[in-house]
Amino acid sequence: MNLLAAEWIKVRSVRSTLWTLLATIGLAVGLSAFVAANFRANIERVQNFDPIVTSLYGLTLAQLALVVFGVLTVGSEYASGSIRPTLAAVPRRGRFYAAKTAVIGLVALAVSAPSVLAAFVVGQHALGPYAVAAGDPDTVPALLGATAYLPLICLFAAGVATMVRSSAIALGVLVPVLFLGSQGLGNVPGLRPVLQYLPDQAGMELMRIAGGPDSRFGPAYGPGVALVILVGWTVAALVGGFLVLRRRDA
Repeated sequence: MNLLAAEWIKVRSVRSTLWTLLATIGLAVGLSAFVAANFRANIERVQNFDPIVTSLYGLTLAQLALVVFGVLTVGSEYASGSIRPTLAAVPRRGRFYAAKTAVIGLVALAVSAPSVLAAFVVGQHALGPYAVAAGDPDTVPALLGATAYLPLICLFAAGVATMVRSSAIALGVLVPVLFLGSQGLGNVPGLRPVLQYLPDQAGMELMRIAGGPDSRFGPAYGPGVALVILVGWTVAALVGGFLVLRRRDA
């Protein structure tokens, strides 16, 4: 418990990480309202309209703020040099790493759950008469999928940051390659079979934003497989981070 408390104090004391959490909420709710209002105003020209996708689409950018949070929470210790006294105080690096990732995951979940719900509610309100029908069977799975995806992608980013031991390098890899690259290149026929298995593509399917396996742009698998893929990427990143932390000096 002492380790968890110490890591929580670190999160609270770094102003930039708090701003990223606020940005997550703001982007999720603000963009969902904007997208929904825009769709409502131009509903006659919208094809394949889906009120759930419309309400949650703001999460595609809100996730970037959580990725930055995960990266900065790890990278700030290396940048400031505070990782050295931390490891001196906690020689068992596995315990330190477990506490840090647990706090990152719990904070990300605590922010993600209300952000997803607020984005959905605000988006549905903006859609007005075009909101999702009461009792729609896809609503709850989409909300649960989004709530699971955001903390997992945050932990994935934290694992990558631990491996490279630098916020700048981690963000330099994650933002343009993982998100912009796979989102943009994922629709190229020759690259789609490979890029569809990247974690953000699995996340889009998990949140039902990709359109499903029958969609022209969605991956060729469903939400269940998407969750397995995403968990696999997250575990691989966290294990990689632990191996680097254990074997390299601070």
